[in-house]
Amino acid sequence: MAVVVVNDHRHVLDGARGTLLGWIRGTLGLTGTKLGCGEGVCGACTVLVDGAPVLSCQTPVAEVDGRTVTTVEGLSTGGTLHAAQQALVDERASQCGYCTPAMAVRIAALVDHDPDPDDRTVTAALDPNLCRCGTYTRIVRAAHRAGELRRKAAAGGAAAGGAAASSAALGQPGRPRDGTDLLPRPRRPWDLVAPEARDYEAVLGPGLVCVWPAGELPGGWARTGGAWVHVAPSGQVRAFSGKVDIGQDNRTAFRLLVAEELGADPARVTVVQGDTDVCPFDVGTFGSRSMPDSGEPLRRAAAGARAALAGASGPALRTDGCRLVVLDAEPTLVSPVDRRLVGRSGHEAGRLDAVTGSRRFVSDLTRPGIGYGAVLRPAVPGATLRSVDTSRADAMPEVTVVRNQLFVGAVADDPAAAHRAVDAMDATWDEPPAVGDDLVGYLRAHPVAGAGWERAVDDAVGDVDGALDAAAEAVRATYTTAYLAHVPLETRAALAEWDGKRLTVWTGDQVPFSTRSTVARAVGIDEGDVRVVVPPTGGAFGGKHAGDVATEAALLARAAGRPVRVHWTRAEELRWGTVRPMAIVDVAAALDAEGELSAWDVLDVNAGAQALAPPYRTRTRRLRYQPARSPLHQGPYRALAANANTFARESMIDELAHRTGEDPLGFRLSRLDDDRLATVLRIAAERFDWAARRGRTQAPGRRDQVGPPGKGAGGRSGKGMAVGLEKGGRVATCARVHVDPDGLLVVERIVTAYDCGTVVNPDTVVNQIEGATVMALGGALIEALPVAGGRLADSSLARYPLPRFADRPEIEVVLCDRPDLPSAGAGETPMIAVAPAVANAVFDATGRRLRDLPLAPGRHLPA
Repeated sequence: MAVVVVNDHRHVLDGARGTLLGWIRGTLGLTGTKLGCGEGVCGACTVLVDGAPVLSCQTPVAEVDGRTVTTVEGLSTGGTLHAAQQALVDERASQCGYCTPAMAVRIAALVDHDPDPDDRTVTAALDPNLCRCGTYTRIVRAAHRAGELRRKAAAGGAAAGGAAASSAALGQPGRPRDGTDLLPRPRRPWDLVAPEARDYEAVLGPGLVCVWPAGELPGGWARTGGAWVHVAPSGQVRAFSGKVDIGQDNRTAFRLLVAEELGADPARVTVVQGDTDVCPFDVGTFGSRSMPDSGEPLRRAAAGARAALAGASGPALRTDGCRLVVLDAEPTLVSPVDRRLVGRSGHEAGRLDAVTGSRRFVSDLTRPGIGYGAVLRPAVPGATLRSVDTSRADAMPEVTVVRNQLFVGAVADDPAAAHRAVDAMDATWDEPPAVGDDLVGYLRAHPVAGAGWERAVDDAVGDVDGALDAAAEAVRATYTTAYLAHVPLETRAALAEWDGKRLTVWTGDQVPFSTRSTVARAVGIDEGDVRVVVPPTGGAFGGKHAGDVATEAALLARAAGRPVRVHWTRAEELRWGTVRPMAIVDVAAALDAEGELSAWDVLDVNAGAQALAPPYRTRTRRLRYQPARSPLHQGPYRALAANANTFARESMIDELAHRTGEDPLGFRLSRLDDDRLATVLRIAAERFDWAARRGRTQAPGRRDQVGPPGKGAGGRSGKGMAVGLEKGGRVATCARVHVDPDGLLVVERIVTAYDCGTVVNPDTVVNQIEGATVMALGGALIEALPVAGGRLADSSLARYPLPRFADRPEIEVVLCDRPDLPSAGAGETPMIAVAPAVANAVFDATGRRLRDLPLAPGRHLPA
């Protein structure tokens, strides 16, 4: 008899097949161990076998016969967190949390063996694991903290962990609350009916409801559904926002804003998000718009509730129903000088469920009678189905084959069986023609008109061509950026369940209201009968903007007559998810005899118009964006085209400074036309100690040949800077790099100063900037989708390099709080100055002006 001990419980393995990961999740129901790639590349599936970390997605379950397996749920003992778990909480070392259970397992294995590891040992131990959110710096700190806790315990001090956790959080018997535990369903989604017609009491119970109504947003953004706040007789508060939290932790910021305006304890405030039945309409969580679009309405709803409570002796006197207040005028808000919560440290997001594995992500959810779905797809996106023979799949036991016009899929009792059924189908496809390998030429030759935010732009001020012709110094250059994948560690997933004619879909989605419409159209029912819920989601980064997986789950669930969950494989995510657009950016810039910018001419092909306008004074300028017919399915990505356009602009500014012999800092400061941007640049340069690191008296690349410690003789170091203005935020980044004689590029230090207006929760903002920096380094240095003939050549994560622990530089963040200004987002704008700062530092070190991203494929500069 084959037996394995899992988390101190004995289990019989007789008849068990497949991977250890599938058995742990499917048979034991221990969902803390995550499916990230299925290739052994991301480490999200890490467990301990006899105390050593292994990748459970690559381990056959038969191999653990007679051995001991520990998952994240088994790390805690006696109701106390393991030192690794406690340290991750202490260091606030997570964002979306999808990778966190595996990180806890890795750190536990490390410090249980070596409670005093040095930094190199920590890096080596953690390097097999990916954190796409980029919290590497904090995770490393957590590993050292865990060792410290272990040493204290060995010396007779505190317990190894020390923090008690609830039985649910520790994975004890009893199902923890997760995304399937919802508020009662209203008669009709509240955003589709007037405030006075909503059934508040039936859903929320008695109390006060204060509504800040829907309205138009500034800057041409779509309508927001406002916000509402419910105060129960007990004093508990629920605040409702249409934004979703997919790791950026806007939930904590919203909670602080509401508590501030109500004068309440933040612990008594719950924020409800991502439920289209009870939340205000929202166009989507993107563009760093959480604070402007939802934070401000929530402040007003909470302030209105405070005023209503003061005039009504509180809701405790009204337990026979809900009192409704719909605001028709601006309420009195707490002034910046009177704030006691906003801008203060110590209000971190809850992370206990992440470190214990009890946080239930979309791909972890289940329902009674659940089936698992898979969809038939062609090898090439854009292909159409000509014919399909499903007879072999039809003959498989316990498999339901689903055909709906061109949609074909299968539902089975386990995910592997569903995929086997789809693989057994014999399909013929009509594929689109390949486009050739000259993507730059192809995109230039295939312009399209575009529409909405993606429409073409052609805006000129003054005689640009004349200024270029008359310039004392003119430079022309073309910059490119590659197609990039989002690579959320949790691939697209959705769970659909029908209740008569009404449908509920749980899915990781940045645009749940749009997805509600998409699904309703696809299944042919009224939009009001579709409820879309966004539970915890393992990353998105702009890549989860469509209702595709939600529609697939809904169609399969209706045909199968039971709840169905669809979870894309990593290959499906890479091949069928959207990608960041490739960019071609032509820049021509000129200086007149006085050294002033006399002309600025920029053309972005394909990527977008974000950050086209320079923040520098220029006498003439022409800004153009030309959409193109992309051979790959492209879509939004963190910071959008501001990444490419800032890279091009700040590289050109650096080249102009070099042409004039001016220091890059002084060159920028003397020409910046934005005081806030100039301020963050000065702060970043001071923290970086830019002036002390000047002193190049030779040409670039001809400097002192002694590299920093550990880099070897003959290496060259350099520094660079860049600034950016986007989405209401101002950022300045300084970078130091080292280039080895063989071209190995190492980014050693990054300093970023950021002004996002009012800083609501400092820790969240710093965490977001640290993560954005790591993600931006990926696109700057190594990330590029392998494309051949205009098609994705490989859909393996092993062929798509991502930043890892060994790549992390020293990262320092300086927040420039402006409590007099509204809050802007922090997850996107801090990305945009990283690539140009690094490229400018490479030029400083080597004299080579690199104009194509990634700068160092394979981590080496091109020959």
